[in-house]
Amino acid sequence: MKIVPKKTPMREQPPEERIKNFREVPLGYTPEEAIQEAKRCLQCKRAPCIQGCPVNIKIPKFIAKIAEGDFRGAIRVIKEDNYLPAICGRVCPQETQCEAVCTLGRKFEPVAIGRLERFAADWEYEHGVEIPPLGEPTGFRVAVVGSGPAGLTCAAELRRFGHDVVIFEALHEPGGVLVYGIPEFRLPKRIVAQEVENVRKLGVELHLNVVVGRTVTIDELFRDGFHAVFVGSGAGLPRFLGIPGESLVGVYSANEFLTRVNLMRAYLFPEYDTPIKVGRRVAVVGGGNVAMDAARTALRLGAERVMVLYRRTEAEMPARVEEVHHAKEEGVEFHFLVNPVRFLGRDGVLVGVECVRMELGEPDESGRRRPIPIEGSNFTLDIDTAIIAIGNSPHPLIPRTTPGLEVSRKGTIVADDLGVTSREGVFAGGDIVTGAATVILAMGAGKRAAYAIDRFLREKYGEKAP
Repeated sequence: MKIVPKKTPMREQPPEERIKNFREVPLGYTPEEAIQEAKRCLQCKRAPCIQGCPVNIKIPKFIAKIAEGDFRGAIRVIKEDNYLPAICGRVCPQETQCEAVCTLGRKFEPVAIGRLERFAADWEYEHGVEIPPLGEPTGFRVAVVGSGPAGLTCAAELRRFGHDVVIFEALHEPGGVLVYGIPEFRLPKRIVAQEVENVRKLGVELHLNVVVGRTVTIDELFRDGFHAVFVGSGAGLPRFLGIPGESLVGVYSANEFLTRVNLMRAYLFPEYDTPIKVGRRVAVVGGGNVAMDAARTALRLGAERVMVLYRRTEAEMPARVEEVHHAKEEGVEFHFLVNPVRFLGRDGVLVGVECVRMELGEPDESGRRRPIPIEGSNFTLDIDTAIIAIGNSPHPLIPRTTPGLEVSRKGTIVADDLGVTSREGVFAGGDIVTGAATVILAMGAGKRAAYAIDRFLREKYGEKAP
């Protein structure tokens, strides 16, 4: 068999078109393209790609099905381990996970595993979604806090074990970070809605506008008859720089900016009555995927110039290579080794930012070289909008209202790799445990916790609820 060295390209909206709309940028594979790409897989026996996947999808097996043209068989294989494939195929950092350890990738480009997963999921939506069989009803009731990737995954797995599951979501729409944090052009909301609906079809109940810790506490959930609780409430509390001028009009946290645009549909104003002001010159502070999302969103909302200010070099940026590439194509400017020290205002309104140039010193606790200010290198940029995208922290509400729940100094819930916390019957996973991370890592945590919850229930009570 002749090896094709490069991935089958995926069609995309041209940059000059997509900066004028919020439609999805990559357009997906055709069946012919998917089969062509699937045939690049070596079907190696070791299959390191499976270990590279946080939810351990049987990757060679589903790819072999695609190569045979058995698309229904492919999605069945995927859904044995991952119940949100249309989401994962779009936003997972495959290049640092399954594709990073692909055997073919040692000499050539790795197999486009993420693109093939997306293809299989999209094919299923076009040809009818199958609901997998459920286990025998156990009578156990499990409450899941949060309907983001960790919560949805945990809920789906628990239902497949036969348990009754109720998800409690604080917002008015389900999906968590999938709906409030990730822009339409990267993850269309119809895809999230479809995946959530598939979880509901398993028999999972979903209660919206319920703030656990305020509307109801975890102790009250146990008193209401739940046998276990999984906390997957994410990390939605924005971090700020702590520099002068952050209270000026025109300075946003990325959390507020993206929530207004995504969840509250500001990009469809005035069809949706959510105004958002974006000026002509925008500075986005940060170098992760959220910074890329904010910068690319600002362009689509009409900004003439969008600058990403990052205190390290491009090599240290945590954002996906694909997202940086798309941002550059669309005209986003990157200013590396630059850090804001003060926002400048006039009559309470943002007009500029003072920055200092940086140099890299010795590695810090993250393994990246520590940025050090260069004395006397200060300069200013004229801007009228700033978006702070330097990360999020967990909201303290649940830890504060749950006695006996151990919390770290960073405000995260302390849990082991299976989601077991210091409080019996309470499990946790995703960003509430790790701090802000990726969708697929949260899903992996939700899946592991579901297995731990199932084992906990059966060991404590037996095979059926008392």
